[in-house]
Amino acid sequence: MRMQPMEVGVFLSSTGISDPFEATTKLGELGIKSAQVGFQPPEFYTSENAQKLKAHMQKNGVTPTVLFIGFVDESYASMAAVQETVGFLNPDKLDERVEVSRKAIDFAAELGCQAAAAHIGFVPADSSDPAHGKLIETMREIADYCKEKGIAFHLETGQETAEELLEFLADLERDNVFINFDPANMILYGKDKPIEALELVKDYVRSVHCKDGVWPTAEGQLGEERPLGGGQVDIPAFVAKLKEIGYTGPLTIEREAGDDRIGDILRGKELLESLR
Repeated sequence: MRMQPMEVGVFLSSTGISDPFEATTKLGELGIKSAQVGFQPPEFYTSENAQKLKAHMQKNGVTPTVLFIGFVDESYASMAAVQETVGFLNPDKLDERVEVSRKAIDFAAELGCQAAAAHIGFVPADSSDPAHGKLIETMREIADYCKEKGIAFHLETGQETAEELLEFLADLERDNVFINFDPANMILYGKDKPIEALELVKDYVRSVHCKDGVWPTAEGQLGEERPLGGGQVDIPAFVAKLKEIGYTGPLTIEREAGDDRIGDILRGKELLESLR
């Protein structure tokens, strides 16, 4: 299915519908042609389900672009919860999560996605920290498995500054690892100014989330997500910077909060289409 440059897409789970088949149907009804696929339980990642979902997305005119890997016991309820539960840093869960990631990568490749992606956890700032070395080892294994399957791996932004992310990519030494740039996460985690950060990491950006939010009001807290255009990202400046750096991929709306997600998606779509 042919997409326009900077096609406005949606993260499937942002519809508020957990079932990816039903969420795809909703996107088809809304005339949205691009989607990132979010977390599903490990037992969902079968070849049969990949083929069924691929056919369903084709039927509804929706192209899958990136599949996000997640885990059943992750929590984004607070900064502390993110640090303790998200990604690949907990040694007690590492083997299980790598195995789940392999299943998700198999699924992504069969579905026709260009990449798998994830929040990998807070990268230790000190490269001499044993946890940093173990995370590098783990992400090399995952990146190499993606390469075997013919797809890339995208690091989700937010839990590191742009400089820290560049240092991690340099240490990783893998040519199929890129960035899914989420400008709101830079703000929500209190880490960086999104437009300036985008300039720094521009050579690695292969996919984006269009999401908005406001800065945390206290140390150790998360900021608050807002509907697109209602936060502190400066969405017009974000889209303008994407154009400036030569980005032509989908503008994928992610909306993880609010009581009117479909309405927020449609208003966000209208805003992005006026800017792209």
